[in-house]
Amino acid sequence: MSKLSFHLLEPLRFPLINRFYKAYYPAGKAKKDETIWVGESNQGIQCCVRFKYIEDYQLLTGMLVHPEQRGQGIGQHLLQAVQDQLTQQPCYCFAFAYLEAFYQAAALSPCPMTHYPHRCKAA
Repeated sequence: MSKLSFHLLEPLRFPLINRFYKAYYPAGKAKKDETIWVGESNQGIQCCVRFKYIEDYQLLTGMLVHPEQRGQGIGQHLLQAVQDQLTQQPCYCFAFAYLEAFYQAAALSPCPMTHYPHRCKAA
C-alpha cells in the first residue's frame, strides 16, 4: 500500500464516493450536503467518512475502509485526520457494538442513546 493522503472530497469528485460505497457498502450513500473526507493512495480511494449536519450537531456516518485494506490502521489514521472536523460542533456516531472499541481508541467517547439530541436520533 502506498502512502495515503487524507483530505476533503472535492465536489466534482462526488460520483466517485458513491461508486466506492456501491462497491463495498451498498447501504451507504453520500449526499451532497454532507462533508466527506477520504483517504487516497495512487490506487484510488481507500477509505472515507461522512459528516451529516443536524441543527447544531454533526453525525459521523458511513465510515468505510476498502476491504483489502482493513486491519492495517487506516481507519484510525482517517479519524486522526478528521480531528479538526470532530471538534467543530458536537459530534455523534451510532456505532455498532463491535466497533465501540475502535472509536474509543480514537478518543471518541461512548454516549448512551438517552443522551443523544432528539434530532440526531431521528436522522
